[in-house]
Amino acid sequence: MEIPPPRDRMIEAAITLMRRSGYSGVGINEVLAESGAPKGSMYHYFPGGKRQVAAESLATYAGRVVAFIDASLARGRTPAGKVRALFAAFEQRLLDSDYRQSCAAGCVSLDLDPELESVRAVVESAFADYIAVIASHFELGNATRARSFAGFVLTAIEGAYVRGRAERSGKAFREAGEWLARLVAVESRDA
Repeated sequence: MEIPPPRDRMIEAAITLMRRSGYSGVGINEVLAESGAPKGSMYHYFPGGKRQVAAESLATYAGRVVAFIDASLARGRTPAGKVRALFAAFEQRLLDSDYRQSCAAGCVSLDLDPELESVRAVVESAFADYIAVIASHFELGNATRARSFAGFVLTAIEGAYVRGRAERSGKAFREAGEWLARLVAVESRDA
């Protein structure tokens, strides 16, 4: 098996670290240790240092999450089925990480301060992309309602990750998914 190039390994390492510990966990030494990349390669590939590796890694991660959300929602046949499928898929991601990883964008958002505007912009863009793909799966009368519902779904997912990690349980995903499935079943009939 071919070993990925150092840049790719550092991106993957940064994603893993951000999913565990947010922006504060993406120190240069931590990324190098996690990736096994040579020390000099960090500034060769990421001359902007920690901010650059975090921003580029978040952008890569966000694209994967959009595809994950789209595929998960596509498994449902009804609006309620779509919501249940999405929350079950996110619950499985939490379980697969043994409750140690959540959404990299969500984790990083907890560390943002004014000096991290470039990183904040990537997180904002990721959330907007997540909302857009969720909204595209629901007909709720108009685009504004679909986006609003999608924002609520995203907020529930991020909150379920927080509770899930703290409680070491997928219960928060199951509860939120069931309530939102019931809500969308009613709302899609009224649309």
